[in-house]
Amino acid sequence: MKSNVKNSELKSVRRYLYEKGLKHSLKRHTIAELFFREDKHLSIEELYDKVKKIDPDISFSTVYRALRLFERAGLAVSRRFIDGITKFEPVHPKEHHDHLICVRCGKIIEFKSKKIEDLQKEIARAYKFELLNHRLELYGYCNKCRRGPVNRKP
Repeated sequence: MKSNVKNSELKSVRRYLYEKGLKHSLKRHTIAELFFREDKHLSIEELYDKVKKIDPDISFSTVYRALRLFERAGLAVSRRFIDGITKFEPVHPKEHHDHLICVRCGKIIEFKSKKIEDLQKEIARAYKFELLNHRLELYGYCNKCRRGPVNRKP
């Protein structure tokens, strides 16, 4: 499989495995390479379906354990949106983004807004609050679902 993945992400996985005394298997490497190359919100099931096309011998539990390992290593973050399904995305330090989530089809749109970031800092200062982190999720209908049938389910 040809990789477009940054070597730094794979090196970080290898370094974490080494530091924790865990083995670096070909299966973990395949999962990591695909996960970081996809670079989007994926459920365990979605990643498993993609990985199975590359290596049918990789089990669901191996994908699950790999994603949790990436999360413990600080290389992935899990989020549970309104649909209740946990999705994982690669961490990009210093590249904060927020989310628009379609309640019909589940589409997740990432966006960045300097105005929102500045406003949050201003509000935190006004309340003498030390802001460490935040998560903004806006729920509604994507353009495609907005134009679809009228019977919407929130």
